[in-house]
Amino acid sequence: MTVKMLNNGVEMPEIGYGVFRVEEGEALEDAVKTAIKSGYRSIDTASIYGNERSVGKGIQQAIAEGIVTREELFVTSKVWNDGLSYQDTIAAYEESLAKMGLAYLDLYLIHWPGNQQFLEPWTAFETLYKEGRVKAIGVSNFQVHHLEQLMEEADVTPAVNQIEFHPKLTQQEVRAYCETQGIQVEAWSPLMNAELLTNETIGKIAQAHGKSAAQIILRWDLQHGVVTIPKSMTPSRIKENLEVYEFQLTDLEMQQLDALNENKRSGPDPDQFHFKM
Repeated sequence: MTVKMLNNGVEMPEIGYGVFRVEEGEALEDAVKTAIKSGYRSIDTASIYGNERSVGKGIQQAIAEGIVTREELFVTSKVWNDGLSYQDTIAAYEESLAKMGLAYLDLYLIHWPGNQQFLEPWTAFETLYKEGRVKAIGVSNFQVHHLEQLMEEADVTPAVNQIEFHPKLTQQEVRAYCETQGIQVEAWSPLMNAELLTNETIGKIAQAHGKSAAQIILRWDLQHGVVTIPKSMTPSRIKENLEVYEFQLTDLEMQQLDALNENKRSGPDPDQFHFKM
């Protein structure tokens, strides 16, 4: 699988396996192991998902069965920063590690910029990074003004900004800013909770290539230089979502997909999403 070189030299796979809205349990453990067996090397979770234990068990099973080594995996989690102090943030990281049974994470993200309370958690992130306890640090759902505020105070530039990104929400301003700062953009909800799978334009392009609608969208992500983390619990679709390297979208097809943009979100607006204190 092709990788992206982050701004600190760490390599991140272009396609990862997402587990948003998947409950703890054997089904998730099996799905994570299936994803790794299918070729995924990046696994993305978060503390608020409530499934870090099952993700960790799936990873441990894959390692125990010799499918992969820990060093070959890229594991991401996120802190739910609802007013966390410096020490709270360190404790949250340690709790995520304990739940997953891991000695370190490859990427740790501030999940939301809510209430603008991200500077103190970021200082804790920088400590974790400088101490070598995490390979890379970044943010999620940050708009340009959040990033500008963070960059004024930060010693370490975020390696990643994970945002909602799909043909209905292309986030051009955020992506352009991240490119100027060397911040890798990563897409969550790339399929817009499956809403885009019945889109007529996407369907026609999929038919022309003999591919699924999901594969067309994921290929569009990659051709925009965006890392993507589709979610599926179906083994055949887990495998299918990786099969996007043997074809190329034309410039016209990319333009047609870009033209679907409506600035439409399936999740919260980062500027209107505030944690309840």
